[in-house]
Amino acid sequence: MIHALVIGLTLALVLGILAHKLKLSPLVGYLIAGMLAAQPWWGEPVDSHIVEDFSHIGVILLLFGVGLQFHIKDLLAVQKVAVPGALVCMATSTVMGALVFHTLGGSSGWLSSIMFGLCICVSSTVVLTRVLGDNRLLQTPTGHTALGWLVVEDIFTILMLVLLPVMISGKELGPAIGSAAIKLTLLVLCVAFLGRKVMKKILTYVSRSASGELFTLSVLVFALGFAVLAAEGFDASMEFGAFLSGMVVGQSRFASRAASDALPMKDAFAVLFFVSVGMGFDFMGMMEHWQLALATCAVAFLIKPTAAFIIIRLLGKPLRMSLKTAASLSQIGEFSFILATLIASQYHMLPDYAANVITGVAIITITLNAALYRFVPRMADKLEKRGVGASKNVVGNIPTPTEERHRIIVVGYGPCGEIMSNILRKYDLEVVVLEMNIDTVNRLAQAGIPVLHGDARLRSILQIAGIEQAKAIIITSAAAPAHDIAESARSINPSISVMAYTTYIRNARLLRSQGAETVFSGEEEVALSMASFTLRSLGATEEQVARERQENRQRLANETAIGTTRGV
Repeated sequence: MIHALVIGLTLALVLGILAHKLKLSPLVGYLIAGMLAAQPWWGEPVDSHIVEDFSHIGVILLLFGVGLQFHIKDLLAVQKVAVPGALVCMATSTVMGALVFHTLGGSSGWLSSIMFGLCICVSSTVVLTRVLGDNRLLQTPTGHTALGWLVVEDIFTILMLVLLPVMISGKELGPAIGSAAIKLTLLVLCVAFLGRKVMKKILTYVSRSASGELFTLSVLVFALGFAVLAAEGFDASMEFGAFLSGMVVGQSRFASRAASDALPMKDAFAVLFFVSVGMGFDFMGMMEHWQLALATCAVAFLIKPTAAFIIIRLLGKPLRMSLKTAASLSQIGEFSFILATLIASQYHMLPDYAANVITGVAIITITLNAALYRFVPRMADKLEKRGVGASKNVVGNIPTPTEERHRIIVVGYGPCGEIMSNILRKYDLEVVVLEMNIDTVNRLAQAGIPVLHGDARLRSILQIAGIEQAKAIIITSAAAPAHDIAESARSINPSISVMAYTTYIRNARLLRSQGAETVFSGEEEVALSMASFTLRSLGATEEQVARERQENRQRLANETAIGTTRGV
């Protein structure tokens, strides 16, 4: 066992680093590592069954992570695009994949062809989030649309994992689905009850201790425990049980800690999953069916993103957003592996060579996807220069607000405003600067940065800056009349987020009492930073430092609330 783990993980590490250096997804390195680990070069042959057992844990934890990050609000925010777009795109990909397999896949019937199409209609969550993150697009409208699209695909995959046993059970479909629905309903109620009554209390108790590893162990126990409960008690898949337990944790106050601290082993097991997939891949076997592989690549890499682009444009979204979202979907990955493996090896509804072709297509499309995405902004720029999908200026160099990018208004372009603006622009947020210094305004205008010369308290200036569609207004100068600016901004856009900087804690309290929702005090931030540095130098853990920062921030917030009540 140790021999297999050492070889698999070492190759995954080396090739993952190499893939990252080549600006490819590390998943490509992990899959190739599996291919190399399966070769008879290592003296003692690597036991693929051991790696597969560990990889099954990786799949369970992967689905737990999906449930942990699954939020209905993310889907509701982009439902008008993500829901119809994902459904139509998956249907298109399934039909095209089925036609390809029926034509080039040998003598298999239409049922196998449809199963083949279903395996290639979903994109990789790991690859998509990695591509969006590398291009700093996760927090943009493009990222939100793509993630909402993924939520729909994830729901579809979960339903497939649930319905596949019913479909192949040989029983009458109606009663079988009814029985499965009752069992799944009971499973959901059981997980919800145990999650709220048992898991919540245990995690609360464990989180109060100073032992971070106990919290990690607790989350792992619940993830694997609910997976086993789903399989043994309700005849459901382990993956579905893990997904449900992740949803329960994700809706609790432990979600962020579980995502950042409690699953350090998830990535290692997930790596083993991709290594095990690579170990089962037969390159020569794929070459025997090269026509099927090539046509499948065309469906996953060309037809699917083209369909997505057309759908998003028909729904009235900007050109750049449509291109970026569609390009992020031009691949298949882990869910295709999971479905293909189950359908081929466990349910025997696909020939083994079909699952092997899907693995090869995934390796190819993941590799091409990372390279393709680097050219998408250039393509959008060229199209916009020709007048296709370009936004028109309103005043000076202030563009019309669009759905493609979140607009942030920054008041003041001193050192704080400049740093803030630079960081926000890196993450594809549209920054409009309001500045009173005419020399600074001229310098920014020459650099092509959207800037207005005027008083941010004036409604007319704020309207030209696009305050109606802006997500936030950030007051970066301590000398600026933050209260008056916030009042003017909210009179036009009541839902806008107002952030302000001030030097003294007493001024921060005053601004909070006057309605500024987020105020950063220089005194407070310096004190907390110095205290954190001192604690770390004395050996405190990051968890202890974070707890002290949180407690002091909460204390200051409570003092502000008390002061406001007394003032009233």
